[in-house]
Amino acid sequence: MTEVLPKPEPAPAATRPAAPRRGLTVSTGLAGLSLDAMASVSYGPEAIVLVLAAAGSAGLGMTLPVTLAIVVLLAVLIASYRQVIAAFPDGGGAYAVAKKHLGHRTSLVAAASLIVDYVLNVAVSLAAGTAALTSAFPQLLPYTVWICLAVLAGVTALNLAGIRESARAFMAPTMLFVVGILVVIVAGLLRSEPALTETGAAVATDSRTIGILLLLKAFSSGCAALTGVEAIANAVPSFEQPRVRRAQRAEVALGALLGVMLIGLATLIGKFSVHPIEGTTVLSQLTEAALGHGIGYYVVQFATVALLALAANTSYGGLPTLTKILADDNCLPHRFAVATPRQVYRYGVLTLGISAAVLLIASGGNMNALVPLFAIGVFVGFTIAQVGMVVHWRRNGVGGWRLALNGFGALLTFVAAIVTTAMKFTEGAWLIVLVLPLLVLGMERIRRTYRKIDNRRGTGCVPARPQPTGTVIVVPVSEVSELSREALSAALSLGHDVVAVHVCLPEENTTVFTKAWEAWHPEVPLEIIDAGDCEVGGPVARYVRDNFDGRRKVVLIAEVDPPTGWDRLLPSHRSDELERQLRRLPDTVVCHLRVQTA
Repeated sequence: MTEVLPKPEPAPAATRPAAPRRGLTVSTGLAGLSLDAMASVSYGPEAIVLVLAAAGSAGLGMTLPVTLAIVVLLAVLIASYRQVIAAFPDGGGAYAVAKKHLGHRTSLVAAASLIVDYVLNVAVSLAAGTAALTSAFPQLLPYTVWICLAVLAGVTALNLAGIRESARAFMAPTMLFVVGILVVIVAGLLRSEPALTETGAAVATDSRTIGILLLLKAFSSGCAALTGVEAIANAVPSFEQPRVRRAQRAEVALGALLGVMLIGLATLIGKFSVHPIEGTTVLSQLTEAALGHGIGYYVVQFATVALLALAANTSYGGLPTLTKILADDNCLPHRFAVATPRQVYRYGVLTLGISAAVLLIASGGNMNALVPLFAIGVFVGFTIAQVGMVVHWRRNGVGGWRLALNGFGALLTFVAAIVTTAMKFTEGAWLIVLVLPLLVLGMERIRRTYRKIDNRRGTGCVPARPQPTGTVIVVPVSEVSELSREALSAALSLGHDVVAVHVCLPEENTTVFTKAWEAWHPEVPLEIIDAGDCEVGGPVARYVRDNFDGRRKVVLIAEVDPPTGWDRLLPSHRSDELERQLRRLPDTVVCHLRVQTA
């Protein structure tokens, strides 16, 4: 995950001053904003091992050096984002920084990378959490995809219901996970032999020698462990005063914890000669080797499952807020900015849930198939943010080590993005390379369309005085009935130029309808048109379009409003068909007259 956006505060009550909201401390900030980074410990080392295992035991011996290289990059990122916190105390992120310093299109690239990362964070976290669960209970392995989808449906439903997360509520599972991993590391380092030897079929790999390409591929895979390190910098306003200092301390604490856990796990991987085993995660093997298969093992596994589920949930706070901002900027449909009474942006939540479900089904719930897609968007966001900081320092006349640090960070993350894309291109990275520009082009097109709409609306100018125009009222009627009387009465109350239209469906006797109309004698002209097929909407729309040139048309559709519940399935819904066809016509107003049942 690359960004957690601060949520807008509700307006204070008019009758009394709002109670001051308590901000985040260093500890609650770590719990609430570092879940993505902490969760990456469960799949980052495994991504490295899966690549290096291709070179046998000699390749697995390079796990620690590759991890150390990743930790060095982590240190540079932490130092860089401390500067972002100081320069943008109001929060921000790659999108906000790029929008201010790098231009509109670059900001859309940042936004596209964030959207991809939010979706991938949900898919990877749920897949990794399910992998931890099936490692503890192998009998659940055949149901991996169904477990992923069930948890995804639950998280999506909770967010649609407006159930909000709390940083304080996250503290217990986060602390349990961190303490569990540290206990595994210490216990493993103190053991001379693994407590238990994991049995199972090793993952088959093509044997190859250790080369620079293999190491680069392992490095790019392990860089998935860097996701989420910038989340604290994006939510500085959420901290208590002094916000900048607290956020910087939380950032450093995150980097220290993440670095210690990554190095410690990499050391144990080499010590216990851990290798990929089908159906068992590397973290599960390390936990079993250090603690045995007792209560400690299950505590760590369940803490991992809980943390990964919470990490997936953070995307539901970030993506809908981001899509709301993009919709306000006319880069996404405005319905993404519409909130429910519970302040839920349902279209963003549903888009996230559906997209994650597609990824989980396509990958079969395999986290190792999804992790290669993760790091590309992450590094795109990192690079844009760091380049934006370089521009920020230059515009403010600041040089020295600050400029050098962000410049060096931008260079490293750019190189990492290129390496990751090249090494993972055939493993699915091509999909991200394709999706990112498509998202940018889509948002550009939406923006151009809204600009045309604004020009047509004449926004920002004083319009001329409104003038009345000739109006004809068209009333579709299907039969001579009380409903038709209600429709024509309503039409005559709107104006005197009323025309009734009857569509003659196949096998209908037009003579019978004409005689019934003449006997009724409503003193309203009647036009009978041939359906030609079984549709009603098309013929009526063509009649309205081809007649009454230069006049405004009002089409009044009368329908019986059935009681609530399943009774709404009973009507034929011809009115819906009519509206779909008529709303495409210019200078046409569609009105619905709902007649209540007794």
